[in-house]
Amino acid sequence: MKLFREQGFGSDRGRNTVREAFTLVELLVVIAIIAILASLLLPALANAKGKAHAAACLNNVRQVELACLVYTDEFNDRLPYNLGENEINAFRKRGQYLNWSTPIMDWERNTDNTNLALLTQGGIGPYTGRSPGVYRCPKDNYVSDIQSGLGWAARVRSLSMNAMVGDAGDFSRSGANVNNPGYRQFFKVTQVPKPSQIFTFIEEHPNSISDGYFLNKPSILQWLRLPASHHNGAVHLSFTDGHVETHKWRLAATQPVVRPGAAYLPVRVRQDQRDDFDWLMYRTSTETSSDNHDPGGYYGRGAK
Repeated sequence: MKLFREQGFGSDRGRNTVREAFTLVELLVVIAIIAILASLLLPALANAKGKAHAAACLNNVRQVELACLVYTDEFNDRLPYNLGENEINAFRKRGQYLNWSTPIMDWERNTDNTNLALLTQGGIGPYTGRSPGVYRCPKDNYVSDIQSGLGWAARVRSLSMNAMVGDAGDFSRSGANVNNPGYRQFFKVTQVPKPSQIFTFIEEHPNSISDGYFLNKPSILQWLRLPASHHNGAVHLSFTDGHVETHKWRLAATQPVVRPGAAYLPVRVRQDQRDDFDWLMYRTSTETSSDNHDPGGYYGRGAK
């Protein structure tokens, strides 16, 4: 009997045992399946994340526009101050925060780029619930090498205000804007002929954003300030009647890559590639020579 047991007879040793490991082929098959699943799921997840960012950004623009409308209600229909960099700084030195937004963006060590308290001080800040997050698109995480070295992950503002809307200070002291003398400056909401067609706030491209004064000249085919294209080639903007829109740019030239510290502005607009430029200029102001104050006064373009 002992002999039989030693040889495996009459015991469990002779039975098949459970295998403890995969073969190399089986492991490779599993890895291949995981890779296939990842290739199918990751684009869908990235797309879902992009849509979530776009929705959050659109809501931010809506909140800023609503804050602007509350401001106008409290200031006898007058739109917020929309000043250039020199005047913003001059008022700030006197402890006055009049502009719709005070921080001035750049690619340097300027602490305005990260100053959340300054972002909501004065202007429409109190009407946003002093919530700094509404001023920035979640996808706008662009910083320069200098700023990255300081540990900065993003700048505080992605939005700018239409230069032809609001009190532009010295630029509009005469009642017209010296930068666009042939076009109307809208100081009050009631002065806007068609509020649903004149934009108030827009996401500005990181290459050009600075003082929040979004200036372009309809009579000159070049981008002085670039609109953003964070959302798969689209931009969010609000209008003086309070509604917000998402607009998809048609041309690659309107969607340049982000170049911290090297924006190469202004950007010339070719005569055969002016669709995007015309679309936005049509929604910027109206010609002073237009008797009916119709936005179609901008060369009759951009209605599409």
